[in-house]
Amino acid sequence: MTAWPEGLSAYIAVTAAYWAFMLTDGALRMLVLLHFHTLGFTPVQLAYLFVLYEIAGMVTNLSAGWIAARFGLTSTLYAGLGIQVVALVALAQLEPGWALGLSVAYVMVVQGASGVAKDLAKMSSKSAVKLLAPSDDGGLFRWVALLTGSKNAVKGLGFLLGAGLLATLGFAWAVLGMAAVLAVILVAVLIAMPPGLPRGRKGAKFSEVFSKSANVNWLSAARVFLFGARDVWFVVGIPIYFYAVLSDGTEAGDRAAFFMIGTFMAGWIILYGAVQALAPRLLRAATRPEDELVAAARGWAWALAAVPAALTIAALASPAPQLWLTVTLVAGLLVFGATFAVNSSLHSYLILAFTKAERVTMDVGFYYMANAGGRLLGTVLSGLTYQIGGLALMLGMATAMVALSALVSARLRAEGMETASA
Repeated sequence: MTAWPEGLSAYIAVTAAYWAFMLTDGALRMLVLLHFHTLGFTPVQLAYLFVLYEIAGMVTNLSAGWIAARFGLTSTLYAGLGIQVVALVALAQLEPGWALGLSVAYVMVVQGASGVAKDLAKMSSKSAVKLLAPSDDGGLFRWVALLTGSKNAVKGLGFLLGAGLLATLGFAWAVLGMAAVLAVILVAVLIAMPPGLPRGRKGAKFSEVFSKSANVNWLSAARVFLFGARDVWFVVGIPIYFYAVLSDGTEAGDRAAFFMIGTFMAGWIILYGAVQALAPRLLRAATRPEDELVAAARGWAWALAAVPAALTIAALASPAPQLWLTVTLVAGLLVFGATFAVNSSLHSYLILAFTKAERVTMDVGFYYMANAGGRLLGTVLSGLTYQIGGLALMLGMATAMVALSALVSARLRAEGMETASA
């Protein structure tokens, strides 16, 4: 670029704050999952730990759009970072001697606070892109792809960081260390946030949250099934399956399994983020008309459905863990990650293209409420399907949910897109 685009400083500051948040979010998820699995929690109990996280995300996204429209995007970003610091400190207070029911309830509440924090930060960051990105030469698609792609790469590092911290520092010191680092980032952002983001408008009404755009509503529905299909295997089933395959039950075996599971989860998310960032080039988005990009959302969804369908067949052919099945799962899930990234990137662009600048926080909040709904559905089904039917049922459910996303995407229309081809 030959000139520093207007709004780029604010975009960089928002992105940096979002990176810091997502690093702790990824690490926290891996810490909670592996720590409580080693304490003897069943797959369904592990899923319960994340349920309130996703429910809180749904409620937060529904209201965060109005809060941002009323009080400004910086307010919701600061609130997200601050609540995450408090949640991390609170989680470190968990005592090993607590009764099982109390431990589950406590972690669910803290995870709920973390879910509020995550979606305040996410809504702020994604809405900022719509307002700050240049509108020509595919600027919107490039900027949103860079934000979402880099965010997921950082979250992937967070998975690896969480597994590493659990193996070296232990649970309590790991979360306290992350809280301290995030608190420093929050203070830095409070002091140095450049101008460029809107301050809000007093007349914003909560009823404006619900979109009247058919495209926004159908895209939100497609998002529910897309992310449900990812989390139905990602949250509980696959990490627990890999733990069963990799750990011999000793302390040293557990450490080795933690590192290998964390490495896979991190690699998957980093691949996902890298492909997201490259999606505008892969789709030749700068030169394609809007109707082709809308059609691409349908085509890529059907391509994605083929991957868990093939893995379901492999799981049915080998009910017990075997080396060839584990290798097949790793390779297949990486293909799923790359294909899923293109689908997700298309959705992230389309929601900003379908919405209007004056109600961007409302539509983005509503859309990410649907995103959280899909994650909630996938989280519950992840523990349930794995415990009832193992890999085959879990992956079969993922296949069905991607197919539903493709069917819903068929209702999208290019009419009403506000931006030029991006």
